[in-house]
Amino acid sequence: MAKWRDVKQHRVKTTPKEENKSEKTPYASLSSRMKAFLTDSFLITTPIFYIVIYLIMGSGEGFAENRLAGWSMIIGVHSFIIILFWLIKQQTPGLKAYDLKLVNSKLEQANLIQYIIRYVATLFAIVSFFLLFIPYTNKERKTFQDIISNTIIIDDK
Repeated sequence: MAKWRDVKQHRVKTTPKEENKSEKTPYASLSSRMKAFLTDSFLITTPIFYIVIYLIMGSGEGFAENRLAGWSMIIGVHSFIIILFWLIKQQTPGLKAYDLKLVNSKLEQANLIQYIIRYVATLFAIVSFFLLFIPYTNKERKTFQDIISNTIIIDDK
């Protein structure tokens, strides 16, 4: 009973439960992450694709004859550019357009190994269709690549 009396007479300071909770991580929404991905596809992937097909391989037929070499060049150049953007700015042009940033789970800049793991996991998630539904199974809406690489995309506002 003494504790209740102390609280009523403002001798003990109480805080609402919401204030006791640590501040929530500002996860980016799935729609803004998808828009950023599509923007990067058009700004980065499409030019690489056309350069490899028409300038390096000669034509669509040349690309069709040697698809393994063509796709290896496309993915190699794309991975280098994307990881370089992540290392320097923590953002690709698509992430910057939607005010998003890629960080590790401690909200600090991730390291090169995490970026490489994230890139490979993203390719794997795109190829294996069922992994695209993982964000709908967890509360934080983390994707397969978020979980594997221990990185997240946050709002940078």
